[in-house]
Amino acid sequence: MPIMDESSPIGAAIARDNRRADRLSQASFPQPDSTRVFTVANQKGGVGKTTTAVNIAAALANQNLNVLLIDIDPQGNASTALGIDHYSEVTSIYDVIIDDVPMREAVAQCPDFDTLKCVPATIDLAGAEIELVSLVAREQRLQRSLAAYLDEESAAGHRVDYVIVDCPPSLGLLTVNAFVAAREVLIPIQCEYYALEGLSQLLKNIQLIQKHLNPKLSISTILLTMYDGRTNLSAQVADDVRSHFPDQVLSSSIPRSVRISEAPSYGQTVISYDPHSSGALSYREAAEGIAQRGVNRGCPQKAWFGSWARRSDPGFGVERPSGGRLLLRG
Repeated sequence: MPIMDESSPIGAAIARDNRRADRLSQASFPQPDSTRVFTVANQKGGVGKTTTAVNIAAALANQNLNVLLIDIDPQGNASTALGIDHYSEVTSIYDVIIDDVPMREAVAQCPDFDTLKCVPATIDLAGAEIELVSLVAREQRLQRSLAAYLDEESAAGHRVDYVIVDCPPSLGLLTVNAFVAAREVLIPIQCEYYALEGLSQLLKNIQLIQKHLNPKLSISTILLTMYDGRTNLSAQVADDVRSHFPDQVLSSSIPRSVRISEAPSYGQTVISYDPHSSGALSYREAAEGIAQRGVNRGCPQKAWFGSWARRSDPGFGVERPSGGRLLLRG
């Protein structure tokens, strides 16, 4: 069988991935000056929220940064991907939000990374939306518990560098709690038409959170997921999003990858399951971009969103002119 070289498409892809892996093996992610709290949100289902949350968390932890992932999706998929038990009897984020259990009692260690911990979600969380309605300070319950936990860790000399909150595919009270607790929003956008349609409502809701509940919240990062370079549609969506959000979109995009899909069935992230696969390398590069942004220019301020909102008046949406070209307007 002939030795594959860069003269063939497959050989060129393998060589390119090998160069990426070599560079990343020598890279060092900077530690942020203070704890960065991200919410990974998009009310559109199937865009890669959980996959992005767990793999970004794992990629940061792989660089010996202290990371806490909070799973507030009742499906508990992030907990599964990190190999964390999340059956009903486990102390979980439900107990923290509804019953005021200290967060330290719900934190579990991820078996694959020494510096990655997780607050799991159980099926009990499915009823939390209804239970939260009658509770005092229902929008701030996650924020208060998280702040107490971070203070405890800092006092003990174990400062958390990154907190990543994985949200359900909705804009209910659980997601509102995540927005109030966070300082930055990471939005995964699938490179398809439907994903763009839901972006308008998400941005409007974030603006309302900024105005009434959390003025420090900012949209710092947009990550293009499920990118397929063989199709014009993926390229068009990517170009449109980058042109409208040039400072927020990461240079790395996440390709469609069988390895990324396989990893959760083994209770792992793709970072530990197959660290040299194209999907793992892409998430490691995305995490590197996030870490570098936090040092190079600091956390973005909410002024960006306000100026964008004024530019986009009277609204933001997706145009579909004759010819099929997908365009963001605003």
